[in-house]
Amino acid sequence: MKVLLDANVLYPTVMREVVLGVAAQGLFQPLWSARILEEWALAARKLGPGGEAQARGEIALVRADWPEAEVPPAPGIETRLWLPDPHDIHVLAAAIAGSADILLTMNASDFPGHILAEEGLSRRDPDGFLRQLYDTHPEAVAAAVARVHARAEALSGERWDLRRLMKKARLPRLGKALERARPSGPAPD
Repeated sequence: MKVLLDANVLYPTVMREVVLGVAAQGLFQPLWSARILEEWALAARKLGPGGEAQARGEIALVRADWPEAEVPPAPGIETRLWLPDPHDIHVLAAAIAGSADILLTMNASDFPGHILAEEGLSRRDPDGFLRQLYDTHPEAVAAAVARVHARAEALSGERWDLRRLMKKARLPRLGKALERARPSGPAPD
């Protein structure tokens, strides 16, 4: 399954790391375009001085880790498309050019389902998408999340409650499912 990742899925960091961690488990093939990556870099400016530079470094790493993920623009696609926000047409065009099955975005209102369906696409939000993958591949998703959780704790130098981290990453349903699956109380002897 091919999944086009919108910029609002690639940035913020924890969401991106979970989504790409699940992709690394072989559950789907991520796609994006150079323009989507550029939107990520520009969005990181709100972090203050150095935010964009940090994002560009992260983008270089993502490109190196996923060399087949970047979809080149296909001539003429954008001119035949319409979306409520014309600035998002390039995202739909990249999904079409990459033969994506799913457009993963936090921006549902700008990607109407009927328009995507005409192109053979469906739209999913990251939390619902990951929650569904967790239902069918719990070990793989849990392993990816565990790596991100451990890294978040190591980088921040503090302990993060998993559900709180997932909620902060705008993945509350996934966090709740993972919490329910964790054994409670002390481990048996």
